[in-house]
Amino acid sequence: MSAPDLAPGQAPELVPELVPELGPLLGRVAVPEGPASGLVPLDDIRLTLVSELFDLAWAAREFAASGDVASAIQSLNRQGWLAAWDRAVEAAAGRVAGRIDARLRSAAAESRLPRKRLDGALLTDDERRGIEVRIGIGGASLIEALDTMEPLARRAARDPAGVEAWRAAIAGVARRTDSAWAALEQAAAREEAAWQEDVVQVRGWRRPRLPLWIITLGVVALALWLGLVLGGFLTVPGFLRPFAEWWWALG
Repeated sequence: MSAPDLAPGQAPELVPELVPELGPLLGRVAVPEGPASGLVPLDDIRLTLVSELFDLAWAAREFAASGDVASAIQSLNRQGWLAAWDRAVEAAAGRVAGRIDARLRSAAAESRLPRKRLDGALLTDDERRGIEVRIGIGGASLIEALDTMEPLARRAARDPAGVEAWRAAIAGVARRTDSAWAALEQAAAREEAAWQEDVVQVRGWRRPRLPLWIITLGVVALALWLGLVLGGFLTVPGFLRPFAEWWWALG
């Protein structure tokens, strides 16, 4: 579609098509083809992301319907789209970290791991940040698409001849969001799987036997010595004589 000449603030011929339909462009983010590819449940986070992007598009259509092309284009800007994506990444990373910690706690309850040892096994703040970075790394191509779109949006807001290029860039951003979300799901599954060994180690923890055996042997030796003393086979130490005389008096 070639962009018509527009009067300032007006876009009568372009209004119905100014803002692309995001649903089909977002693909599996908007309408999954089947069960999620990862083990971590993220559907609610995905739906929140889609809702936020649809809200941006709705606001853009409202401006377009009133003929305000510049505001319509600005409503689907890089900042808003990236903010929605960043919130999704943060929420997904928090979900993964929470599940890992929950599995570690459950394993610790089974093995009766001491609290101090469990505290050392749970995720640190640095590990949580690392999870968020690795989960969000699949969004690099999305950020590139947003960076490409931004100057085209500024041009389209000023020059009707740039509208088509902006619309094509929006379509590219939506498709990259689809692939970025698929990468996020896969990364989330990898993160949880990567901590499986730690969970197994916590579940397999057993209290050291040596201290228990030492204490047991000590108690047995003390009892044997006391029996020999009270039985008259060994000399009664001075500190124990009052007790020994009391014991003998009972007999």
